[in-house]
Amino acid sequence: MAAESTQPAITEPGTTPRRRSKGRRRKAPSTGRRAVRATAWTAAGVVLLGGAGAGYVYFKLNGNLHSVDINQALGSDRPTKVDNGSENILVLGSDTRSGTNRKLGGGTDDGSARSDTAMIVHVYQGHKKASVVSIPRDTLVDRPQCTDTKGTAHPAASGVMFNEAYSTGGAACAVKTVESITGIRMDHYLEVDFEGFQKLIDDLGGVQVTTTRNIRDPQSHLDLKAGTHTLDGEQALGLVRTRHGVGDGSDLGRIQLQQAFVKALIDQVKHVGVFTNPKKLYDLADTATKAVTTDSDLGSVNSLMDFAGGLKGISSSHMKMVTMPVRYDPANPNRVLLARSKAQLVWNALRNDQPIPASATEGTATGEAKGVVSAG
Repeated sequence: MAAESTQPAITEPGTTPRRRSKGRRRKAPSTGRRAVRATAWTAAGVVLLGGAGAGYVYFKLNGNLHSVDINQALGSDRPTKVDNGSENILVLGSDTRSGTNRKLGGGTDDGSARSDTAMIVHVYQGHKKASVVSIPRDTLVDRPQCTDTKGTAHPAASGVMFNEAYSTGGAACAVKTVESITGIRMDHYLEVDFEGFQKLIDDLGGVQVTTTRNIRDPQSHLDLKAGTHTLDGEQALGLVRTRHGVGDGSDLGRIQLQQAFVKALIDQVKHVGVFTNPKKLYDLADTATKAVTTDSDLGSVNSLMDFAGGLKGISSSHMKMVTMPVRYDPANPNRVLLARSKAQLVWNALRNDQPIPASATEGTATGEAKGVVSAG
C-alpha cells in the first residue's frame, strides 16, 4: 500500500522539531493512547508497529517494512470473509537458521525455515476482546495444494507436520493450510523471526515473569531457578522455544509457556514508560518494523497504525488463549492429531464471533506446563 501523500513531520531522535510558522498545531497523540496501542500489538503481534506509526520516524519505519501478497498468491479459492466486524490474524514465529538466526536457533542451516510458533488471533466485533488459538507445530495435517508468493505451485500432501506448510511454500501455504483446517478466512498475516524477537525484548528492557519450577534446557540456552526473573531477549527466546526444560517435553508444553509469556509481555508494556521516552520509542519501532513481515494490506506504517488503533481496547484480561484441540498420535508420541469434533466447536465459535466454549478443550492433550510461568 502506498504511503499517503501528506506525511507527518520527521524529527530524528535527539534533535529539535521544526516550528510551524502558521496554521493549526497538530495535536500529538496522548501517552495513554499510545500505551493502549502497545498493549493491543502484543495480543495480535503488531503493537510496537502501530504505536510508532504516528511519530516522527514515519519514512524510516515505512522503509523497514517487508510484506507479502497473500491475496494474489491464494486467489479466490478461499473461505468467504464473514462480515460481522471481527478479524482473524495468523501470527507465525519463523525459526529460519540462516544468518544471525543460526546462532540463536541452533541446528543446521538447510536453506529453509519452519513456523516454530503459530497462533490464530480472533478479534471480536467491537475490538474489545480477543481469542488466541495456538496450533501445535507437530500436528499431522493434510496440506492442500498451494501456490507461494513467487508463483511456484506445491502439490498437496497427507499426514505431514503442520509446520512443513511454511517450509514448503512460505506464508501463502501456511495461510492456505490454516484456512483448510479451520474453514475460516485469515484477514491478515504477521511473522516474526528469532533475531527480531530477541532484540525487541532487549529494546523493551526485558519482561518480568515468575516461574514455579526450575527450567533448564541447554538446547534453548535456558537456565532459570524457580522465582521471579526479568528475562532479557536471549532468555525470553529460550523460554518460548523450550520443549525439554519443563512438562512432558512436547510442543504442547512449549505452547503453554508461550501463552503465559505473551500475557506477561502485555502486562509489562503497560508499565515501562516507552511512550514518554522518544529514544526508546524510536529504537523499539525501528526494531519492530525490521523484524516483522506482514501481508500486503498491512504493508505500510499508515495501515498498521489504523489496524492497531482498532485494537486499543484489548488487554491481557480480555484475551482468552487456548490450544487447538488435539490428541496424541498412538503411532508416534512425538506427534498429535486434530481432535476434529472438539476443534469444530472452536472454529464454529470464531466464525460466529462467539466465545470459545470450555467444552472445546476439555479432555484434549496438554503439555503439563500450565501454571509454570506467569506474569511477574
